[in-house]
Amino acid sequence: MSSTGTRLLTPAGWLGFFAAAAAVLVLIPFLNLMVPTESPFHLPDYLVPLLGKYLCYALLALSLDLVWGMAGILSLGHGAFFALGGYAMGMYLMRQIGTRGVYANPELPDFMVFLNWPELPWYWYGFSWFLFAALMVLLVPGVLAFLFGWLAFRSRITGVYLSIITQALTYALLLAFFRNDMGFGGNNGLTDFKDILGFPIQASGTRLALYIASGVAVALAFLLCLWIRNAPLGRLLIAIRDAESRTRFLGHDTLRAKLFVWTLSAMLAGVAGALYVPQVGIINPSEFSPANSIEVAIWVTVGGRGTLVGAILGAILVNFGKSWFTSSFPELWLFALGAVFILVTLVLPKGVIGLLQDVWPRRRRPTEAASLEPRHA
Repeated sequence: MSSTGTRLLTPAGWLGFFAAAAAVLVLIPFLNLMVPTESPFHLPDYLVPLLGKYLCYALLALSLDLVWGMAGILSLGHGAFFALGGYAMGMYLMRQIGTRGVYANPELPDFMVFLNWPELPWYWYGFSWFLFAALMVLLVPGVLAFLFGWLAFRSRITGVYLSIITQALTYALLLAFFRNDMGFGGNNGLTDFKDILGFPIQASGTRLALYIASGVAVALAFLLCLWIRNAPLGRLLIAIRDAESRTRFLGHDTLRAKLFVWTLSAMLAGVAGALYVPQVGIINPSEFSPANSIEVAIWVTVGGRGTLVGAILGAILVNFGKSWFTSSFPELWLFALGAVFILVTLVLPKGVIGLLQDVWPRRRRPTEAASLEPRHA
C-alpha cells in the first residue's frame, strides 16, 4: 500500500488533526453566540454560512479524492452529482414554502404557477417529507453514477477518455436543467426557501446547525475514506490505479471495486450538495457547469491528491482565496486560479501536504541524528 498521506500524520498527528477539527466546530458557534457583537473576536452571522459552504466544498473535494487519489479515476463531472443532491434538497425546501410563496399556491412552487403548470409533476411527489428527500439525495446521484460507471468501466474506458465523458455528462445535465419544461425552475433554479425541518432557514441558530452538520458530515466521510484506504479494498484500488491490467491479470475483480468506490463517491458529492443548498439559499443549473468540476480537481491537486487531508485543505484554501480575490480583485480571480494550478503542477506536484511531508523529515533528521550519536562518559 502506498504511504502517500500517512508519513506525515503519525497516531499522535491524527489525534491532533481530529482535536483541531473538533475545536473549530466548537469555536465557530462560540464566537458567534457567546462573544459580544462589539468584540473584535465576534463572528458575524453572515460568515457562518460562508464557512459552512467551505465545508461542503471540502466534502465534495474529498469525494473526488476517493476515486482519483486511490483508484486513479479522474472525474471532470463530479459537479453533476453535487448539483443533483442539491436539487433533491431544493425540491424539499420548495415544498415547505406552501402558501407563503408569491402566488400563495399550496401545491405548486411559484415558478410552476408563473409557467402555467396545471399540476405538480409526478417526480415531485414525496418531497414534502424530509426523509424521502434525504433518500433521494443519496439515490439519485448514486443510481446515475452506478449506471454510468457500469457502462464505462465494463467497456474499459479509462484515462482522458473517461474524463471527457464525465464532462460531457455534466454538460448534458446543464442543458437539460436549463429547460423550463423540465420542471426544475429553468435558468433561475430553486430559491426563496423558508424552512428546513420546521426551523426558519435564515435564523442564526439554523445556520449554526447547518454548519455543524456540514462539519460532522466531512468528519464522517473522512473516516469512511480513511477506513477504505486502510482496508484490503484500498490496497486493491491503489493497485488498480498503478497497474490495472496487471491487477486484472492476477484475478482481481477490478470492475466491482471501481464501480463501488465510484458510486460511493457520487453519493458523498450528493450529500455535499444537499448541505450546500440551504446555506447558500439557491440551486440553479450553473452548478452543473463543467468549469465547476474542473475547479474541484484543482482543489484536490492544490491540497495533495491521494492524501484525503489534502483534499479538505485544498478546498478550504482555494475557496478562501476565491472569496478574497472576488471581493478585492474580481477581474483577477481566474488568472490567479490558473497561476495556482500551474505553480502546483510545476513546483508542488504533491500539493501542500506533499510539501509538508518533504519538510517534516528534514526538521526531524538533525534531532534523530543527534540522538544516535554515541555518548562518552
